[in-house]
Amino acid sequence: MKNYKNTLNLPTTTFPMRGKLYIKEPIRLKKWKTSEVYKKLRKDRKRCKKFILHDGPPYANGKIHLGHAVNKILKDLIIKSKNLEGYDSCYAPGWDCHGLPIEQKIEKNKKGKKLTSKQIRKYSRKYAAKQIFSQKLDFIRLGILGDWDKAYCTMDFNNQAGIIRSLSLIVKKGYVFRGLKPVNWCFDCESALAESEVDYLEKKTDTIDVAFLSIDNYKLVKLFGVNKFIEKPIEAVIWTTTAWSIPANQALHLLADCIYVLVDVGDRFIILAENLVEKCLSRFKLKGKIIAKTYGKDLEKIRFKHPLHKIDSFYNRITVIYLVNFIDLKTGTGIIHSSPSYGEEDFIAFRNKLKSNENMLKLVKGNGFYRKSLSLFGGKLIWKANPEIIEKLNNSILAKEKILHSYMYCWRHKNPLIKRATSQWFIGMEVGKSKKSLRKKALKSIKKVKFYPAYGKTRLQHMIYNRPDWCISRQRYWGVPIPFFVHKKTGLLHKRTIEIINLMAKKVEKEGGEIWIKIKSNELIGDEAIEYKKVNDILDVWFDSGTTHLHVLRGLKKEDKADLYLEGLDQYRGWFHTSLITSAAIEGDAPYKELLSHGFTVDIKGRKMSKSIGNVISPQKIIKKYGADILRLWVVSNDYDSEMTMSEDIIKRISDSYRRIRNTTRFMLANLRGFVPNKNIIAPEKMLALDRWALDRTAILQQKIKEAYKTYRFIDIYQQIYLFCTRDMGSFYLEIIKDRQYTTQKNSLYRRSCQTVLYHIVEAMSRWLTPICPFTAEEIYEKLPKKRYKSSILLENYYINLITLPKNDTLGRDFWEIIKAVKNEVNKCLEVYRCKKLIKSSLDANVTLYTNDTYYKLLSRLRGELRFVLITSAAFLKKGVNKNTSARLTDLVGLKVLVEKSKYKKCERSWERSPDVGKDNKHPTLCARSIDNLPGEKGEVRLYV
Repeated sequence: MKNYKNTLNLPTTTFPMRGKLYIKEPIRLKKWKTSEVYKKLRKDRKRCKKFILHDGPPYANGKIHLGHAVNKILKDLIIKSKNLEGYDSCYAPGWDCHGLPIEQKIEKNKKGKKLTSKQIRKYSRKYAAKQIFSQKLDFIRLGILGDWDKAYCTMDFNNQAGIIRSLSLIVKKGYVFRGLKPVNWCFDCESALAESEVDYLEKKTDTIDVAFLSIDNYKLVKLFGVNKFIEKPIEAVIWTTTAWSIPANQALHLLADCIYVLVDVGDRFIILAENLVEKCLSRFKLKGKIIAKTYGKDLEKIRFKHPLHKIDSFYNRITVIYLVNFIDLKTGTGIIHSSPSYGEEDFIAFRNKLKSNENMLKLVKGNGFYRKSLSLFGGKLIWKANPEIIEKLNNSILAKEKILHSYMYCWRHKNPLIKRATSQWFIGMEVGKSKKSLRKKALKSIKKVKFYPAYGKTRLQHMIYNRPDWCISRQRYWGVPIPFFVHKKTGLLHKRTIEIINLMAKKVEKEGGEIWIKIKSNELIGDEAIEYKKVNDILDVWFDSGTTHLHVLRGLKKEDKADLYLEGLDQYRGWFHTSLITSAAIEGDAPYKELLSHGFTVDIKGRKMSKSIGNVISPQKIIKKYGADILRLWVVSNDYDSEMTMSEDIIKRISDSYRRIRNTTRFMLANLRGFVPNKNIIAPEKMLALDRWALDRTAILQQKIKEAYKTYRFIDIYQQIYLFCTRDMGSFYLEIIKDRQYTTQKNSLYRRSCQTVLYHIVEAMSRWLTPICPFTAEEIYEKLPKKRYKSSILLENYYINLITLPKNDTLGRDFWEIIKAVKNEVNKCLEVYRCKKLIKSSLDANVTLYTNDTYYKLLSRLRGELRFVLITSAAFLKKGVNKNTSARLTDLVGLKVLVEKSKYKKCERSWERSPDVGKDNKHPTLCARSIDNLPGEKGEVRLYV
């Protein structure tokens, strides 16, 4: 017996089946670093059109989590895909370094209440630097390619100076003012909070309906049109969820066009909104009768007594009705009480009526305790004083209950917040030197921006439309100083403020923000120092990052506006938002041309990942077990528009998908054995029809992938590559070509035609995978049979040597789609025989296809090569679907299939069963086709497949 194995072209490759990414990826990272791939890429693309993705700086605190990984991977996908497309797309990572969380971490670690402000700043800087170093290593491990040695940090002196210069420009435009306004206030932070630092959580609260006694009964009787004077007391009833604010009450609010009624409830009369009477009386457990009605506008300036007036003289004051337009008539009584220091709308209404802020009661200190001088409740934490206030109000309370409602919480401390009027620096949304308000400028600039997903535009517009003035000052230590001098008497900024700010920016650039603390006032403003107070506030950390479009892009980098900003959904009220406001103020336009947002990561139950729940899956853990390419593949397998679910089972499934893609590529590489591109490439016109189709299919797919990368539809790319590997390649093309690859002669046109296509496909596919799985793409690139001038696939562009089929080709796209459908139906029929153990493989069978005229005409084009497509030992075509009753119906109308086990011997070399096996005495175990394909013989002729 002869051994014919050596006459076959069996596949072989050093590209392993198992990637062992967790071992190989760090080695490849080291190679990219030592070979300076990023620098080479920048040099190669120096004269190319630029694409700028500006990095929203993550906060320099704690290890990176899955959300960080998603964000950086999405950015890297875009950067790599743009470079692949031929752009010069650099990536300059950044970090947000200032702010309260770091300061608090220092206070906790160093017993910070004993530290000086200088020490807090010193330790905060060291801590931030340490966190940046740790996070940087984790980001690099994800395969993120960037200028890591030149990352920007908001605590760097040059960036601090840039932040101060940005402030100078906004001051110059007239948008900055100092004012007393209610701001979001955290008792633990003892500082104002930005809107982006507020979470809304469920809170259980005591609600009370409180009666305010009228001292204008005579006027009320006339206004309500009651015929005779009422002897019984008249009370206006309010409903509130903030009993702690009652001591600071200074007004009652009504709606001008709402109808209010006088209700007789027996021992008194009460005033309520007409459409809430039934609900209120039910809640009060009272019976009543409406005796008169009037509009709210008629009741303006009617006077009432504070509900605690009988208990302490401090509360023996008058509260007056003012008209407003912000009362919700779905709950409550239609009347609200106003403590203007603790509510933004109340504050504005009170200030507008009195044209002053001077008489506002400010009873709550920054730590949440009432001032010690406050009667009855002085020195107590407002939350703990709540039940005592309710107790003292007892005679005035008509109803009391607990409700669960959405309430403001500090995103860091998870403690409830209040609105608290404090003197702060603001960027005004409705002020400025230009005719258009900052709000209008920002809203106009949004119209020019392209959003992914599209609903982001409406979301950002809504937030800008409704946002209050931006409080940019904080009463802390770790941050960029606000270099202002304020006149001690008038409260006005120094007339040389712009000059002073710019002078300080130069000093900060050399010595850091602390120079503002060290420098003496007279060094900057001379003898005027005695008249002015130096501001010791720092800037809101969102101002730092919100101005990077100026001091990073247009400053150090000298770039134009960013093509793209990309962050999580929460940044519509964060970085997207603040960057837009500062850019609209400085440049009159948005800082970005496109804006992309992604959802959050959740567990299999849809819950946000949290240490307290114990459902956290860290990116470090995934990488250690599976590799960064698997994590990256998971990112693209998700529709980032919505929440991105992660679990151990999901990552295992992604790992299986990766293995399918890898092994498809491995098969193609293995079948390039002995192929030398410069020598063996076959021109398209000489290729077999099936090979031309495969190349055409690849070219079409590449165009779709290009478009998907351009529009950031990464899930489409993942699905298309996966389906290409499984359907077009795995279960069709690669299955069919095995026989031709293995059995035809080594240098035959038919084998080289196939190898040419495989080579083109792998070249193209390695590029498609580069943004998604760069480590694997690099490994594929290294195994391709061609000497390279470029040291890495990261330096490559899209592969350009793909061809498409002409539209009028008789064996064109439509033809092969029908062949695929027929093959699929035949496979189903073969599988039935296999399951019944009538055959072991498809080559044990002969098939007869009974067809209508259309299928007969199409399938006849393949002549005797139909069997190679169906991978059977014989394939026969017969007209007439119903000619054989034993044939199986298929899902294709006009096609029935008869499967029969072949009665012939199996060829040792081709594994086909053929009547000519054993006819040749010299090769008794081979079929005639195999004999022709032996080395030195005439070789087989193939026409189509």
